[in-house]
Amino acid sequence: MFSSLGLFKQTQCPEYPHCSFTPCLFSHDRSAVPRNDGIQQTKTSAASTQQDEEETNGLDGPRKRRRIDTDAQDHQLAEKASSRTSRASSSPIPSWEDAQPPEQASKEHIDALPRTASREISPPPLRGGARVPAKRTASTINATQAGATKIQSSGNGSDPASATKKAPLPTVKAREESLNPRMLHNPPASHAIRLKLLTMLHEQMTRLNDEVKKSEDASQPGLTLSDSELILQALDEEFQFARGSFAVYQNVIKTRIMVLRKMKLTIWKDERSKKIAERLPKATPKGPSAAKPVVTDLTSAEEIAFVTRLTAQQDGLHKHGYIITMPTETELDTARKGVESAQGWEQCDRCNTRFQVFPGRREEDGALTSGGHCTYHWAKPRRPDIVKGENKSRELKYACCDETLGMSAGCTKADSHVFKTSDPKRLALIMPFETTPFSSVDDTPGAVCFDCEMGYSTFGMELIRLTATAWPDGRELLDILVRPLGEVLNLNSRFSGVWPDDYANAVPYDEAPPPQNQVPPDDSTPRLQIVDTPFKARQLLFNLLKPTTPLIGHALENDLNAARILHPTIIDTALLYPHHRGLPLRFGLKMLMKKHLGRDIQTGGDQGHDSKEDARAAGELVRLRVGEMWRKLRAEGWVKRDGGFFPPTENEKEGRKRVVR
Repeated sequence: MFSSLGLFKQTQCPEYPHCSFTPCLFSHDRSAVPRNDGIQQTKTSAASTQQDEEETNGLDGPRKRRRIDTDAQDHQLAEKASSRTSRASSSPIPSWEDAQPPEQASKEHIDALPRTASREISPPPLRGGARVPAKRTASTINATQAGATKIQSSGNGSDPASATKKAPLPTVKAREESLNPRMLHNPPASHAIRLKLLTMLHEQMTRLNDEVKKSEDASQPGLTLSDSELILQALDEEFQFARGSFAVYQNVIKTRIMVLRKMKLTIWKDERSKKIAERLPKATPKGPSAAKPVVTDLTSAEEIAFVTRLTAQQDGLHKHGYIITMPTETELDTARKGVESAQGWEQCDRCNTRFQVFPGRREEDGALTSGGHCTYHWAKPRRPDIVKGENKSRELKYACCDETLGMSAGCTKADSHVFKTSDPKRLALIMPFETTPFSSVDDTPGAVCFDCEMGYSTFGMELIRLTATAWPDGRELLDILVRPLGEVLNLNSRFSGVWPDDYANAVPYDEAPPPQNQVPPDDSTPRLQIVDTPFKARQLLFNLLKPTTPLIGHALENDLNAARILHPTIIDTALLYPHHRGLPLRFGLKMLMKKHLGRDIQTGGDQGHDSKEDARAAGELVRLRVGEMWRKLRAEGWVKRDGGFFPPTENEKEGRKRVVR
C-alpha cells in the first residue's frame, strides 16, 4: 500500500452518496463537477487559497535572481502559449475558451498563466562561478550606451567643479559580508545569541551614521560610512569581543550597545575621526629621533662600577660554546694524529660536500681545494609564520630565495668549498689559546666592547678583523684587519663586511697614526690598519685589558675562539637577553636592538656587517640593562655613595616596611 497524501481529495467518490467506507480516499463534496470521462473534479476553497498564495509569491519576487526580459524572449513565450492554446481547443474536453474568439482566448490564456510559468528562468551557473551572459538586444545596447555616455560626461576632466576637488582620503575597499557572526572554533555563545547582539550593535551604528549624514559635517571624507562599511565595522567589533572576552562576552557587547545607544553625535564623530587618522599614512621618523635614548641615571664612572654585577659566571659557560680551559698536551697529540690521518679531507660548511684542502697549495696545479665550485644557500631554512584562517604549507624554506628545503641545490655559487671547525683541540693546533695577562698599561679602560669578523682559509674559519671600543662612551680603541695564517678561500664578505679592496687599501699598523678618541662621522670611510698575524692582533687587544676588565659583546664565544682568548670577565648580551624558548635558540643582535632600543643596525645588506657598529650596539644594550637593574635596586632602598652601591640598613628596611603598611 501507499500513502494517498490527498491525491484523490479533488475527485468525487463513485459510490457517493451511498459510500459506506469511513476513511474514503475520494471527495464527498456536492459541488464537484462531472467530467466527460466520467470522473468528477472539484475545486475546493483550500486549493484556491493555495493557488492564490503561489501567485502572490510570484508577484512579490522570485526566490532566484531573474534575468533581464527582452522583447524576443517575450515573443517566443507568446508563440509557445498560443500553440498550447490551439492544441487545447482541438481536444474533446469542453472549456470556457470555446465561446471566445481565438485571438482573445490566446491573449487571456497568456495572462491567466501563473507568474512562475511565464517568467524567464535563469540559466545554470558555469564552472568557476561564471554565468551565461544574457543576449543583448537593441534596447539593452541602447541603455548601456546611454549609461556609459552619462558616466563619461560626469567624469570629464573639463568640468571646473571636478578640477577643484581635493585628493580623496586613502580608503580600504570594504569586503562584501552579510550581517552574520563570523565563525569561531570555540564561540562564547550560540549563533542565535551572537546574531541578535550583532544586529542590535549594527542598528545603533546605523542610527548614529544616519545622524552624521544629516549634520553639517556629512561632507567630510570618511566621516560617513556606507552600508557595507557599517556591516564590516559591526562584524569586526563583535568578532573582537567574541575572541578576546570569552568569559564576559555578553556583558561586554551589551555594554557597548548601551554606550552606542546613549552616545552623543559629537563622541561618535570623534571616534570616526580617530579611525580616519589611523588610515592616514604615518611618517616614519628618521635619524637619532627614531631611537630610544638610554638613560641610566648614573655617571660613566658609576656605570663602570655597576656593570660588574652583570658579568657571567664561569660555571656553565661551556653549554654556550665557551672554552674555559686549555686543551692538554695529550688531547693535542690525539687531534694532531687525526688531522694527519684525514689527509686534508673536510666537509663543506655551506653545501656539506666532502672535499680536500691543500694548505700551501697542491704541487701539481697550485690548487687550494678540490671539488670545484660550491653551490649553496647563504641563509638558513625557516618555517613561515602561522596565520589564522590560512591553510598554507609550513615547509622549511630558505630565506635567501624562498625555495623549499630539498628542492634546490642552492642559489649562490662560490669558487671553492670552505670548512669550519669548532673543536678546541683542532683550534689550538693552529693557534694556541692564551689567558688574558695583567697589562702593564695603567690607563686601561674600565670596560671594553669587543667584536670580530671571520673568513674562511685553508685552516678553517680565521680572524680577519678585530674591533674594540670603550664602554660606555663608545670611542674607538682598536680597529684593524688581520692577515690569516692560512691561504684565504673566502672572506665571507656578505656577513663579515670585509672585501678584497679593504686588504688592498689597508695601511700597516706600525705606520698608521694612533686612533682618535672620538667617534668618526658616518660618511667617512677611513683606510683600515692591518697586522700580519692574529698573534699580533691578540696582543694589541691584551694591551687594553686586564683579567678583571669586563669584556662586552654579543655571542662572545665565537669572537673569543677566533682570537684564541680565555677571559674570565665577560658580559654577553645573548645571555643578558635570553630566548624565551631556551637553548639552543638565541636572539640576534639586530633583533635585540630593534626590539629594545628601536634602532636599525646591519642595514648594509649584501655589503655585510660592521664590527664597530656591532660592538657599540652590544654596549648600548648593556647600558640599558644597567639602567633597569639600578632603578630596581634603588626602589628597594639601595644608595650610591663614594663611587659604590650599598644596600639599605636594617633600620631603613624596617622604616620602609612601616611606610608600606
